[in-house]
Amino acid sequence: MVWLCYSTMRILIATDKFKGSLTQKEATQAIVDGVRRACPEADIDLCPLADGGEGTVQAVLTSVAGTCKTFEVCGPLPGMKVSAPVAFIDNGRTAVIELASASGLILLDPCQYDPTRTTTFGTGELLRHAADTGVKKIILGIGGSATCDGGIGIAQAWGGAIRMINGKIYSANDRKLCGKDVGMVLSIQPYHPLYRNYQSSLALPDPASQAVLDTRGIEFVVACDVGNPLYGPDGAAHIFAPQKGATPDQVRLLDEALRKLADRLQRQDQAMAPGAGAAGGVGFGMMVLFGASIVSGAELILGLSGFHRRLAKADLVITGEGKLDSQTLAGKAPAVVARACKQAAKRCIAFTGVIGNGADRLLEEGLTSYFSITDQSMNTDQAFRQAASLLTDTVARTLRLLV
Repeated sequence: MVWLCYSTMRILIATDKFKGSLTQKEATQAIVDGVRRACPEADIDLCPLADGGEGTVQAVLTSVAGTCKTFEVCGPLPGMKVSAPVAFIDNGRTAVIELASASGLILLDPCQYDPTRTTTFGTGELLRHAADTGVKKIILGIGGSATCDGGIGIAQAWGGAIRMINGKIYSANDRKLCGKDVGMVLSIQPYHPLYRNYQSSLALPDPASQAVLDTRGIEFVVACDVGNPLYGPDGAAHIFAPQKGATPDQVRLLDEALRKLADRLQRQDQAMAPGAGAAGGVGFGMMVLFGASIVSGAELILGLSGFHRRLAKADLVITGEGKLDSQTLAGKAPAVVARACKQAAKRCIAFTGVIGNGADRLLEEGLTSYFSITDQSMNTDQAFRQAASLLTDTVARTLRLLV
């Protein structure tokens, strides 16, 4: 099949960020520049994507009418302050928050990476700020975290009373709890002033209840792109903590701490649920403490953006992210786009910085083809610095084959 370059050629660009080099907005612009170079008259439709990590708020506000407010909250390290956005859509009834903006690895220098010292407290503050506006629903994207605290920082900031095995009870005004504290947690309860002087054993949460904390009548939805359990060989600590700076010994300690947390809260079944291990166990914490449902972040954004309606009008779809490999298949944006294109019988090509093991399986999922924007002669620093021009050049060269 040969496409002619004329004004009715419709190209739908639905890409995620290229992590470490290009934001979602920058990647989209680089692709647009490449399309214009090869086919100036093409009709381009932009559909920004995210999978629950950095850029989720921006992607939502690009596709859906809404407003954005910024709040100063605790960063991933206790004592650190950051400004983080919250999107309000559906006439203010729904808030969209990304954990990465308050508790993300992107906020730290590499020398600061250490999931035993980081906290999700700031994310809990964002949830509380959103709740104070009267929203009925909160969507929390949890990709890109710097943490492995099982969500206890969120619970503490929300107002929960967290009792440790030594009898100490922490609330929002106390020292912020971190990854190293998870193994010491005995129970988590809705806060009550009497708890601070109450030394006898607190009752464990009722396993039959939907949520441990007072959710203030708000529906919580967690958007993520991984299906890992809370603990074990495929759990939060073993799979994700090393990239957050954990040593092998810390990985073992964090994994055991998350296992103890599930045992003491009597929620082992939820600990094994897909997505429980996302964001260092925030998936588990949100399910247990807030009664949250876990959904695919990419599919959620596609639904909000009207992707399927726009796909029906497209001749070609362009997607991409920083790395294509077996993890992409777990629910990252390019895989979700490819599956939708396969169902709609649309051609879909992906551009990426790195092609890893398992990328070929995306061809079975719906990708027509994929292309790396780098070559073997480049080192990582060069590729990151030149990512925009490399992406533009590769898109232009590829589209010339189709024109």
